[in-house]
Amino acid sequence: MDYHIYLAGEIHSDWRDQLRASLKEKPGVHFHFYGPQENHDLSDAIGEHVLGEQPNAVYKDLQASKINNLRTELHLKKADLVIALFGEKFKQWNTATDAATAIALGKPTIVIRPESLHHPLKELSEKANVTVDTIEQAAQVIDYIFA
Repeated sequence: MDYHIYLAGEIHSDWRDQLRASLKEKPGVHFHFYGPQENHDLSDAIGEHVLGEQPNAVYKDLQASKINNLRTELHLKKADLVIALFGEKFKQWNTATDAATAIALGKPTIVIRPESLHHPLKELSEKANVTVDTIEQAAQVIDYIFA
């Protein structure tokens, strides 16, 4: 069986690699992972790469956002599971948007967040199927589901 997992979250660390490495091999189960564009410079510049130079930074961001949002929407719609990681270091507006969109689409969602972010993420965590504190705990949930 093939499963599509969307990994929402910051793009500045190797947390996606950590999660994939933590998953156990399962006979007949294949995971396909998707996520936001991890090349930050490309993500910010994609509008100008496609449409040419924009008149100012606002328009540059607007055009990049349209393309990035389309990419995210397509991946979220085909996802069987969404995992959204909230970390301590970076602001997580995109992660929150992706997780909320996934939940609104009825996609099963696992939120990973440290205990220190319990309060600011309490409503989102309540709507997610599962909330855990660590990447390893998320891997354990996936291993259990697909055992």
